[in-house]
Amino acid sequence: MAFPDAPEPPDETLARAEPGWRRAREAPSLAESYRTIPIARGPWWRKLLAFAGPGYLVAVGYMDPGNWATDLAGGSRFGYTLLSVILLSNLMAVLLQGLSAKLGIVTGRDLAQACRDHYSPPVNFALWVLCEIAIAACDLAEVIGSAIALNLLFGLPLPWGVVLTALDVLLVLFLQNRGFRLLEALVLALIFTIGVCFLFEIVLARPDVAAVAAGFVPTTQILRDREMLYIAVGILGATVMPHNLYLHSSVVQTRRYEESVPGKREAVRYAFADSTIALSFALFINAAILIVAAASFHTSGNTEVAEIQDAYKLLTPLLGAGASTAFALALLASGQNSTLTGTLAGQIVMEGFLNIRLRPWLRRLITRGIAIVPAVVTAILYGESGTAKLLVMSQVILSLQLSFAVFPLVAFTSDRAKMGEFTNGWPLKIAAYTVAGFIAILNAWLLVQTFAAFAA
Repeated sequence: MAFPDAPEPPDETLARAEPGWRRAREAPSLAESYRTIPIARGPWWRKLLAFAGPGYLVAVGYMDPGNWATDLAGGSRFGYTLLSVILLSNLMAVLLQGLSAKLGIVTGRDLAQACRDHYSPPVNFALWVLCEIAIAACDLAEVIGSAIALNLLFGLPLPWGVVLTALDVLLVLFLQNRGFRLLEALVLALIFTIGVCFLFEIVLARPDVAAVAAGFVPTTQILRDREMLYIAVGILGATVMPHNLYLHSSVVQTRRYEESVPGKREAVRYAFADSTIALSFALFINAAILIVAAASFHTSGNTEVAEIQDAYKLLTPLLGAGASTAFALALLASGQNSTLTGTLAGQIVMEGFLNIRLRPWLRRLITRGIAIVPAVVTAILYGESGTAKLLVMSQVILSLQLSFAVFPLVAFTSDRAKMGEFTNGWPLKIAAYTVAGFIAILNAWLLVQTFAAFAA
């Protein structure tokens, strides 16, 4: 019983915890953008346009510079055979990102906040540390990719290119203060730039259309050939990015959908459509990188091309003027795009796991500093070969952390107490846990093989 003269309880105790959760909802991550974008009334296509955006922010992580090395290696060494692996990894991404969007919309919590509510403080701290390491590794790949692109396009030394990438933090801050839609528009423009560049590359490469179509059909040869399997696992391991699962569950909450059951159901449907369409662009770009590598390098006998700089040097002699420039321009757009979304993910993870609110510019400078220091040291001491190895190492680190994001996501969305009528049905649960287990096994295998190669 409350007495008239009793002191007011703290604000956080005024709201009650919802069924299935230990605490009431906390302030949302990216509070400056939370529910700022209205949902238009009218026909379905207007609503789809209103929801379009978060999926493209997520799709960026599936075409970042870290994926380029595995796609180049797969195409140059084995032709079009591993296109089926790119397709499979994209289908897994569609499923996991759909679950991530559903968690954010239905519960009003992003994945980091859901973990903080569900797990004990020591477990949460461990998950946060692992996620921060993964974000730093992802940022490292983006910094190196952008620096390599600046070096290829303008001859800028790699150390200076690495330092220059720190300035894009200011761009993120400027765009976010001008409205989240403007940030989404820039990301979409950069994705369009990458797509146009690789469409131009494909036209120049003139791939065998029948062979490309056959490459999308899975074959047991991938399992029988150890080297092919290694690259296939690398493609799968480098495709689904752990920070994207945290990112997507937060950025879907920038939409001002109705927080009723019908409103949430509609939001889940349109968010899934948005991410599926956006990930189709990622599928095209990843497939295009492999197709260009297969048509340009594999058919000409250059089967050992795995580094970005080697691909750049060979494209113009093989395909003609403009091929190398378009390749480097796409790499620059990819690196810059990934830094925009990576810095947002860093803010979401820190706020969600620790409930610590730092100024956005400070949080992003910390994240970028963690990536820039090793990249600068490596570029100065070891040059191009060192940055290429650092790029591979960043993907190994990402693979190590991935399961620590996937399993909580699948568990939360399969929990009726947390999701109510939106909980995953049995077919979806089986599919989701199968994907989670498959990713865990493949990444474990990739790690063993990678460390064995380093030890040899």
